[in-house]
Amino acid sequence: MQAKPKTFALVIFILGVFMSALDNGIISSALTTIEYSFNISAVQGTWGITLYTLGMAIATPIVGKLADKFGRKKLFLIEISIFALGSLLVAFSPSFTFFLAARLLQSFGGGGIFIIASSHILSTYSKEKQGALLGALGAINGIASVVGPNLGSLVLNVTGHWSWLFLINLPIAVFVIIAGLIAIPETKQSHTQQLDIRGLTLLTFGILSFMLAITNLQSGALLASLLTVKVLGLFALGIVFFGAFVWAEKNIKVKTDPFLPYSLLKSQGFLLTLLMGLLSGTLIAIFVFIPSFVEQTFGISANNSGIFMSGIGLGSIVGAGLGGMLVSKLGATRTITLSGIISTIGFGLIAFFGTSTILFIAASSVAGLGFGMLMGAPFSVLINQIAGAKDSGVALGTLSVSRQIGLTIAPTLYATIVQNGFSEFAKSVGGSHLSVEALYLKLQKLGDTVQINLFHQTAQSAYQGLFLLAVAASLIILAGGIYLNRKKI
Repeated sequence: MQAKPKTFALVIFILGVFMSALDNGIISSALTTIEYSFNISAVQGTWGITLYTLGMAIATPIVGKLADKFGRKKLFLIEISIFALGSLLVAFSPSFTFFLAARLLQSFGGGGIFIIASSHILSTYSKEKQGALLGALGAINGIASVVGPNLGSLVLNVTGHWSWLFLINLPIAVFVIIAGLIAIPETKQSHTQQLDIRGLTLLTFGILSFMLAITNLQSGALLASLLTVKVLGLFALGIVFFGAFVWAEKNIKVKTDPFLPYSLLKSQGFLLTLLMGLLSGTLIAIFVFIPSFVEQTFGISANNSGIFMSGIGLGSIVGAGLGGMLVSKLGATRTITLSGIISTIGFGLIAFFGTSTILFIAASSVAGLGFGMLMGAPFSVLINQIAGAKDSGVALGTLSVSRQIGLTIAPTLYATIVQNGFSEFAKSVGGSHLSVEALYLKLQKLGDTVQINLFHQTAQSAYQGLFLLAVAASLIILAGGIYLNRKKI
């Protein structure tokens, strides 16, 4: 394949990744408007995000496997088409039930776009170029997460209706489909065996059970909710499905292509990479808590608190690109080790020295640089090396699911830590029944500066537990990188 067509094909993949990643950020700015439009509660409104997350988690490994078997170009264009159709149906939803069904369909399209783009790079480019390109792909995700909410607010202000947030996907999707048909080369592994439907089904139900259990966790009563049937029962059901999946892959028929080879399922390197992927998801989830941290700790207004995401946001974007370049020079495991060191230092600095806005921005930039290095290349290259070309797509998809689980479960854990950190203070001011946000609003209305100052001091220590948990996750990633490097994986 010549250089220019090869580059144009990569641009098409990047555009598809940017479109799907942007959608995740855009909807956060429209949740309130959507809730008013359908006359629903805030809790009901979050299901627009929850269902999308569930759909992506289910679709990602399946699409990765199908792309390996039937062709990456074919599956990429199908994914873009499903995503576009879902966007169109979401925009013209006559009811909230229809809206949720359309979001689920849209998620089935969005689930495989990033994975197929990554798999295309790994199958098309030399090892010397893979790291930098995967890093660029990770940076695109980071840019979209930063730009998304701001762009969503702009579109809402200009058009006056949330449907345009989804309609803007259509012209991009049409261009990607037409250009992709012309410029993207077909790449796939030579598979003549039957698809492992049994393994696919068991894994799907296992992921669905786990993700539903996680979404039912309640930050205000984590332990109590953990013991309910809809959490503990679903976790147990998920374990049964995963156990059955492992058994099925171990006893696969000769003529059937296993969904995930048993050799991978028992590989220490593969399982450790999935664990580190999950932990990287917990670090990315810190983004959600930055505005509330600066608002409740430094007294920054809600309208200006989002500005303080710039340090960690820009750090993660730079980190994604840097991580890609380092993979090409140092290798995946050494880059993961270095990322763990930087991330540990960054979150440690926030926990112990983030006592002013300037120090916080500086420390959060270091933290963003650290975990940003993991967003694109290191894990993708590592798991591709472990899985081999034949199972690259499904391995990347499984890695993406592990990261998504981390992203989903971390906010509940973090919110519980923060809520518990405020428990004594809340009792002292008669607000133990209130959320942290509601308690802060109550104190502001009362205008008691002494209590507000005590609230800010309490916030500093309450959020410290959150950042120390991020330090622990970073240290495990650091240890995992060192271990895999010594094992020469």
